[in-house]
Amino acid sequence: MKKDRKAESFEDLEIWREGCDLAVEIYRNARAGELSKDYGLRDQITRAAVSIPANIAEGKERETVAELVRYLYIAKGSGGELRTHLHICYRIGYIDEGTCGRLMEQTKVLSKKLSSFIRTLKRRGPAMT
Repeated sequence: MKKDRKAESFEDLEIWREGCDLAVEIYRNARAGELSKDYGLRDQITRAAVSIPANIAEGKERETVAELVRYLYIAKGSGGELRTHLHICYRIGYIDEGTCGRLMEQTKVLSKKLSSFIRTLKRRGPAMT
């Protein structure tokens, strides 16, 4: 999304697109190796990843800043959950250090962008994005 125009839909939000990209990467990694056989952890990590863009979309569709901010916080929380799953996957040998580091960094960057967006919305007030 360009900084100078209003986001008309959640698809216009860069953070939503980045959340989708992250979820796709998580799914690709969850289909490989030992993680693909651990149905419980695989389902948890993919659900946490999908929850990020899904909550961004749901908040945007609610059409109030207060609701959007609420759902952005939920998306941010899902990012923390995802990072926890990544730590565990690495520690038990399901993903290698490079993969873990790359996915962890992607998740942290997205979380920072969510925090920044939340701050911007709170400063802006009740007008929709």
